[in-house]
Amino acid sequence: MDIRNDIEAYVFDVIVPLYKGFDSAHREDHALTVISQAMELLDRMPEGYAEVDREMLFVAAACHDLGLANGRERHHIDSGTIIRSNLKLKEWFSEEQIETIAQAAEDHRASGKAAPRSIYGMLVAEADRVIDGETIIRRTLQFGLTNFPDMDREGHVKRAVEHLKEKYGRGGYMKLWIPWSDNAVQLSHLQDLISGSFSFIHFDIFLAKHFVYETFGCFIQIFCQ
Repeated sequence: MDIRNDIEAYVFDVIVPLYKGFDSAHREDHALTVISQAMELLDRMPEGYAEVDREMLFVAAACHDLGLANGRERHHIDSGTIIRSNLKLKEWFSEEQIETIAQAAEDHRASGKAAPRSIYGMLVAEADRVIDGETIIRRTLQFGLTNFPDMDREGHVKRAVEHLKEKYGRGGYMKLWIPWSDNAVQLSHLQDLISGSFSFIHFDIFLAKHFVYETFGCFIQIFCQ
């Protein structure tokens, strides 16, 4: 099933541009990546799973982080509220379908303790993971730089390492939901990278390759001497 042209145009011309106003780890490129990953996971889904409406998944992936407009803490819940109140979506989807899309957005957050309520939530959550070590480290640091601009280099490194271990480390709170995803192998590689044997100094040097930011009117390279 192809996605109708008017739905596709609405997502790319109206929904995705809303991400411009979010933090640097959740801009338009993030929305497009989650959409692409969700579609790829659907295309690879083996037989035996519940039938998935491609357009519903497309919209759920596009809208999953819209709640960031109200801040990060409850963004998944706010995303669901925004979806339910979107009158444009009612032109294409039934109330039941919109509720499923909203629940998928609500259930995508990695820190959620319960499993997603539907295959749509599982697919969006898995697509949102994007377990690529370099991308995850970059997004973690981008979030820190945006939200803690007065923190020094050592503080940024410490915060990043602690967050990565809490979320992605062995025993961390992030869960994977799609068995045919490539995320499991990538997660294992990332866990090796952030394990206790990988010292803060080496982590510091690794991060230094990626980040430059402006302070006191000049550009300085952070995470390095």
